[in-house]
Amino acid sequence: MSTLWLSILLVAAVSIAIKAAGPALLGDRTLPSWAAAVIAALAPALLAGLVVTDVAGPGWSEFDWRLCAGLGVAAGAYTFRLPALPSIALAVVVTAGLRLLL
Repeated sequence: MSTLWLSILLVAAVSIAIKAAGPALLGDRTLPSWAAAVIAALAPALLAGLVVTDVAGPGWSEFDWRLCAGLGVAAGAYTFRLPALPSIALAVVVTAGLRLLL
């Protein structure tokens, strides 16, 4: 078995163990309010981190301002209560348009 598949199986096993640990340790108890607030704040923070590292590239070497403009348009459209899919479509159009023109 190659090292890659062994690594994939190990990561899968650790993921399953972590997901099973919560219900096994907590049982029927509810989380404290502070813990629920931390968990609720983790998803947007992780998403923002992934977006920044994807936009900037390793060591900020692949920074593309046109992509940032598209992300800004998507965020603005979503802020004005446009549904997610049209917001993303608008961001794609703006980003592609800027890349085409500039």
